[in-house]
Amino acid sequence: MTVEFECRTPLAMPVEEAFARSLDIDVHAASMARSRERAIGGVTSGSIGLGEEVTWRAWHFGVPIRMTSRITELEAPHWFVDEQVRGPFRSFRHEHAFVADGNGTLMIDHVVFEAPLGGLGRAAEAFIGPHLVRLIERRNAYLGNGPVPEGR
Repeated sequence: MTVEFECRTPLAMPVEEAFARSLDIDVHAASMARSRERAIGGVTSGSIGLGEEVTWRAWHFGVPIRMTSRITELEAPHWFVDEQVRGPFRSFRHEHAFVADGNGTLMIDHVVFEAPLGGLGRAAEAFIGPHLVRLIERRNAYLGNGPVPEGR
């Protein structure tokens, strides 16, 4: 079964800045400090670009997870897509869109994924989906405001 969700986040910054911050490996790692996420392969710092890969290592649900994703589409400063090439999901696609909105940017994250392991994976999707929404909300809050309070 495929799981799909969207997060819409207003950011008080120009589209170009929101786009650049979203492609920055160091900003992403800082926003995910709570899950000890760090880049361990491919592009490990600075900005990632079209066709480039990053391998992340993080802890989720008390388990170390490793995932390699590639930027498969990019149209600066309005759109990019990262997709899993190796990792825990049967498939994982994350579309990032940036739309000028008044004095800022509306950032739209559209995620489509499928867990592995057949029926067992489908059962896990009920937990993974909401967990991913919280991770993206945390990352987006960090993008717009810097560090996120621990309670979120």
